[in-house]
Amino acid sequence: MTGLPPRDDRCPPQPPAVTVGGRAPFVELVRSRLLEFCREPEALFWVYGFPLLMILSLGVAFRQKPLEQLRVFVVDGPRAAADAGALAEAGLRAGVVPRGEALERLRTGRCDLVVERPADTDGSVVFRFDPTRPEAALARDRSADALERAAGRRDLVSARDAPLDEPGGRYIDFLVPGLMALSLLGGGLWGVGFAVVEMRIRKLLKRFFATPLERWQFLLAVMVGRMLFVIPEMLLLVAFAHWAFGVRFFGSPWAAAFLLALGATSFAGIGLLVASRAKTLEAVSGGLNLLMLPMWLCSGVFFSRERYPEPLQPLLRLLPLTPLVDALRGVMLEGKTLAGCGEEIGIVAAWGIVSFAVALRIFRWQ
Repeated sequence: MTGLPPRDDRCPPQPPAVTVGGRAPFVELVRSRLLEFCREPEALFWVYGFPLLMILSLGVAFRQKPLEQLRVFVVDGPRAAADAGALAEAGLRAGVVPRGEALERLRTGRCDLVVERPADTDGSVVFRFDPTRPEAALARDRSADALERAAGRRDLVSARDAPLDEPGGRYIDFLVPGLMALSLLGGGLWGVGFAVVEMRIRKLLKRFFATPLERWQFLLAVMVGRMLFVIPEMLLLVAFAHWAFGVRFFGSPWAAAFLLALGATSFAGIGLLVASRAKTLEAVSGGLNLLMLPMWLCSGVFFSRERYPEPLQPLLRLLPLTPLVDALRGVMLEGKTLAGCGEEIGIVAAWGIVSFAVALRIFRWQ
């Protein structure tokens, strides 16, 4: 008798902790993901270069978002030249063309409004336009005002314009938080989901399966490896937007950093979920595009989601990108705190937690 407790054969001894070069497998896997990423110049461009080009191109085009110059054609007639001159003085892009040509341009969307004075009337004006187009309705109202002024109408109330051109209220200020969230979405879904499926195709996952590496360690390492690129990516975007267009924070930068980290984690979890069973690049590409397209169009990145009908708003608010965009805009443009974004944070966090949990359960190594 040695005094040692008897061995329980039902509980085999656990293998000793495995290290690689003195580092834990999780740390080594994160490190390998970082090195692999840095060795791909095209990946560096899509992570760092493409978002900057998006901000630069859209910022230059829409930094002030002036009203589009409305196109109006006047049907040729005795008073057409005078009407076109009055419309031009009101800031409309007006021209005189024959009736058939004017109607054809209106039908094909090459003008917003057609102004006509039929010969069989007492000089009254007929406005032809598509009432479902906001710019067409605006062209109609501005044309009617210009023609009435030309006919001698006088305003009873004097007014003057005071255009808004302050940081925080411009279109570029509205755009930058949306582009930041969109960059997180693309990086999480494509940077994680696509990478996992590529490793499955290259039979690398089968090799990981043969190691003591736990499933959760592998999935978490892939997520962390992608998230480490978020910090310099977002800093670069904010610094460039501030330097190029004067975009500024009205809220706490730490609150924005928390939201960015939460969004990156959530989107990485969704990317893992899509890639958990996909075996081909075509399958994962189809799934990722199916998820991304509604969020590109409906989450309010490039324009307010309030443009969509009210019955759709509850559904749009549940998209994972929508609450992140709303929360980022609230912090950056309105100075909100994290407590003021509690609902949005809850929705984004729920997407991340549920996605990672389901991915962990259904994930296949091959």
